[in-house]
Amino acid sequence: MLSSEELKRFVNEAKKVAKDGEVATYIPELGKANPNDLAIAIYYPDGSFVSAGEVHKKFTLQSISKVISLALVLMDRGYDYVFERVGMEPTGDPFNSIAKLETMVPAKPLNPMINAGALVVTSMIKGDTVEERFQRLLNFIKELSDDDTVEFNESVAQSEFETAHLNRALCYFLKQHSIITEDIEQLMDLYTKQCAIEMNCLDLAKIGLVFAMDGVNPLTGKQIIPREIARICKTFMVTCGMYNASGEFAIKVGIPAKSGVAGGIMGAVPGKYGIGIFGPALDDKGNSIAGIKLLHLLSKNYKLSIF
Repeated sequence: MLSSEELKRFVNEAKKVAKDGEVATYIPELGKANPNDLAIAIYYPDGSFVSAGEVHKKFTLQSISKVISLALVLMDRGYDYVFERVGMEPTGDPFNSIAKLETMVPAKPLNPMINAGALVVTSMIKGDTVEERFQRLLNFIKELSDDDTVEFNESVAQSEFETAHLNRALCYFLKQHSIITEDIEQLMDLYTKQCAIEMNCLDLAKIGLVFAMDGVNPLTGKQIIPREIARICKTFMVTCGMYNASGEFAIKVGIPAKSGVAGGIMGAVPGKYGIGIFGPALDDKGNSIAGIKLLHLLSKNYKLSIF
């Protein structure tokens, strides 16, 4: 197990690159974050953890929620239903690109980790109303993080809802091709609330641990996510989890991980531990620049790569 002193040393080392990144400003609320923040928590299967930095600071999940909504809809709808509507291939394009949709036949998104694919996945969450569907996802996240206090940030959700013109364009394109069939404004309401679910690094590390342990919460022994679905989600995290920097990340770090533009990264080291990171200064791909540096240091020093 790492010592907290060692972890602090890694955090201080990784913090040096934060100045080379920028906080996300295209969602106005996210632009208020302190670019110098960096925090990490690592949870072990025995319930012990080690942390460093501002671990109690809350941040919104943003794209990290895509892995969790995928797990939920695979449990809801089954493998065939989901993957008839969204593919399994990395894109090499930015996460919000519309380009590949126009050239694909049929016009389904290439994978669930890009925005187009995530919107399709969110449209599959079962329930009669936006509120009911959102509550199902939120309850699932509360169970995964073992934290009943997890909620969503209304001001971030509203900020995203008001500025999500490109996501609306993706939705309308997909509706034209019958991949999405519901009312677009309702879907945007659900999706922006999903992205605005907030927590701290400790909660995120606990969710990462469940994925690391094949869907089992090791503290209760409960299988929250079926093993095969956890495997699928981890595979997507490796191939597509860090946007169009996923290949480089797989070579340099080599663990299943998913990032979000609020600066969060969730890592799942198979059979070993869950990682939660928060560092809001982003690189040009939309990943936490200091967070990636921190994972690089950890992976190199502790040989974490699964490859």
